[in-house]
Amino acid sequence: MFERELRELEEKHLLRTIISRDSSQGPVIAIDKKKYLNFSSNDYLGLSGNPEIVRAVHESLQRHAFGSGASRLLAGGGILHKKLEERISRFKGTESALLFNSGYSANTGVIPSITSETDAIFSDELNHASIIDGCRLSRAKTLIYRHRDMTHLQTLLKKAKARRKVVITDSVFSMDGDLAPLPDIYEICRRHEAVLYLDDAHGTGVLGRGRGALAHFGFKAEPWMIEMGTFSKAFGAFGAFVAGSGDVIQWLSNTARSFLFSTALPSCVVAAAAAGLRLAERNPLMVEKLWSNRERLFQGLKTIGYNDTASMTPILTVRATKVSEVLRLSKYLYEKRIYVPAIRPPTVSEPRLRITVTAAHTEKQIDTLLTMLKKGGIGFLL
Repeated sequence: MFERELRELEEKHLLRTIISRDSSQGPVIAIDKKKYLNFSSNDYLGLSGNPEIVRAVHESLQRHAFGSGASRLLAGGGILHKKLEERISRFKGTESALLFNSGYSANTGVIPSITSETDAIFSDELNHASIIDGCRLSRAKTLIYRHRDMTHLQTLLKKAKARRKVVITDSVFSMDGDLAPLPDIYEICRRHEAVLYLDDAHGTGVLGRGRGALAHFGFKAEPWMIEMGTFSKAFGAFGAFVAGSGDVIQWLSNTARSFLFSTALPSCVVAAAAAGLRLAERNPLMVEKLWSNRERLFQGLKTIGYNDTASMTPILTVRATKVSEVLRLSKYLYEKRIYVPAIRPPTVSEPRLRITVTAAHTEKQIDTLLTMLKKGGIGFLL
C-alpha cells in the first residue's frame, strides 16, 4: 500500500528501522548479541537498571498485582498514585500534581484542556512534537515565535487579543540541548499576565541540582505556571506528571481527555517512578557526575575540532549539511561498537548525531567515543 512512499524515503536516506536491544538500558547495551557503547539514551542519571527500582517493582507486584483495570476516575489508580502525586508536588514546590501515562499524553491532554477558542497560545518554533500536537488539538489560536526570540514573543503577545494567553516552551530542547531563556520568559509572562506552560521533561532530574529548570534559574513555582515532567528520563522509570496550583490540577482531572480516557498506570510502574525520584533526591552526587561527564565530552569535542555552540546540557550534537554525511559517521561508529544514531528530517531540519552523555558513563567510555569521532572524520562535517 505504501511501497512508493517507502521507496521515496529510502532514496532520500530518510527510511528508519527499529533497533531492538538484547539487554537492559545502560551505558553499554547489546544489539544482536554484540555489545555497544550507548550514547543515545535519555537515562541521564543511569537509574533505569538500579536495583532499588527493580526491587520496588517486585514488591509492588506482590502487593498490587499488575493491571490497573480502569481509569483513575474509575478507581484504576491506587494509593501509590496518590502518594507519588503528593511527593512530586513537594519536589516541584507546587500545591498539587497529577500523573499522566506519558509526556506525550500529558501535553496532548493538558494544552487543549487549559485553552479554548477565545484564547491564544504562544509556542516556541522548536517545541517538542507532543506540544505541537497539543496545540493542534486545542481550539485556541496558536502563534509560533522564533526559537528563543523574546522580542518576537513580546511582539506577538502585545498584538494578540485573547481571554487567556498561554506561553508554551520546552525547558531543554531535546534535539539541540539548548535552554529556554526562562528568566526573560518569566518576566514577559508576568508583565502580560500570561500563563506559562513549561515542558521540563529533559530538565527534571538534570537541572537545578535535579529539581528542574525553574530551580536552575532560581525561580519558585507561581500560580500562573503549569509544569510538565517525566519519570522516563532522569528517573529511570516511566510515566509523566503535571504540577501546578490546586485548582489547575482539579480542572485537569475533570477535563484532560488523555487522563480521563486512559487506563491508569500499573502500580508497579508508579512504584518504579517513586523509587527513581527517591534515589535522585537522596544522591545529589549523581547529578554532579552527570555534569562532570558532560563537561568532559563538551571539552573533548572542542579539542578534536568540533564545537557545539548551541548545547547547554548533556545533549550534544555533531551536525552535518547532508543526511548522507551524518549517516556515514553514525555507521562508522556503529562498526566500532558505538551506538549514536543519526537524527534526520523531518525530526530536525539540520541532520546531526545527537549524543547524550549520562552519569553512568565512565571517563574511558567518553574518551573512546571522542577517539572514534576523530578517527571517523569528524572534521569533514566542519
